[in-house]
Amino acid sequence: MLHTKISTRTDLVKQVAVHQQTGERIVFTNGCFDLLHIGHTRYLEEAKRLGDRLVVGLNSDDSVRQLAKGTDRPIVPAAQRAEVLAALACVDYVTIFDEPDPLALIQALRPNILVKGGDWSTDQIIGKEFVEAQGGSVKNIPLVPDISTTMIVRKILAHHPVK
Repeated sequence: MLHTKISTRTDLVKQVAVHQQTGERIVFTNGCFDLLHIGHTRYLEEAKRLGDRLVVGLNSDDSVRQLAKGTDRPIVPAAQRAEVLAALACVDYVTIFDEPDPLALIQALRPNILVKGGDWSTDQIIGKEFVEAQGGSVKNIPLVPDISTTMIVRKILAHHPVK
């Protein structure tokens, strides 16, 4: 059942600790993942290859609106975005966070590997200092060129203008 992959922060902290006690490496990434596309799936599959368990921190609807993605974003509500992510074989856990950035979640989970897309320079990655201070590592994964949710939305609107 997919919903077993979707956890509260409190439950996820316990689950991650159990995995780490058995020597598993926890990979953490975060994002909005609005209108899941090939760039997202390739990114998540590559992130999973870096460790044993992939945890995805998903921005809540309010958090997405705080990121200046536009007043009409997210397009898909958080609960639905979480379920779609949980359906991916490479994703082990999904948790929704309300803060504008994932630092508190990263500090609670203490991942071994922190991953962001290539549009983030390593110096800009939130949580980098914390993860490295815990002995972990931070990685960038290159983006798939010419694909993003914003580009998809623009293409839809260009081909199907609102009347």
